[in-house]
Order: sequence, then C-alpha cells, then structure tokens
Amino acid sequence: MGGGRHFHFPKHVWSPAGGWWVNPPHWKRNTGFAFVGIGLAFIAIARISSDRERRPIAPAFHIPSQRWCKHAKEDDPSLP
Repeated sequence: MGGGRHFHFPKHVWSPAGGWWVNPPHWKRNTGFAFVGIGLAFIAIARISSDRERRPIAPAFHIPSQRWCKHAKEDDPSLP
C-alpha cells in the first residue's frame, strides 16, 4: 500500500522543487512565514488604497470601502 520502494535516481540532478521524495526541514514554519508576509503585504496595499481613494461623483449606492475611507464624508455627505 505504500506504492513500492523508492527507485534509484541520479544524485547530480538539480531541481528547484527539491527533487525526488523531498521533505525539506522546517517547511511548516517557512509556509507560515510566507503567509504572514503575504498578509502584511495585503494590509499595506489596502491601507495605501484607502488613503488614496477619492470619489468626485457620489456613487448611486453605498460602497463598503467608504466605511474606512477617511475622505468618504467629504465626498458623500449622505453618509453618517
């Protein structure tokens, strides 16, 4: 049920994915670091986006990003 034995493979072959039967050390930690980095980048992009958001013409319906945009009240006086 294990799929058989591991076959012999050339040791001189290089692969960016790690090669045959790779089990890199600390892969869970490295994956966590990657997700944290992606999350921090997302937060930074969202913050910059909300700082630069302007609406010269008031939208016909409420847009959710107007809740955290600091210029929403000056752009749309109907918001509380």
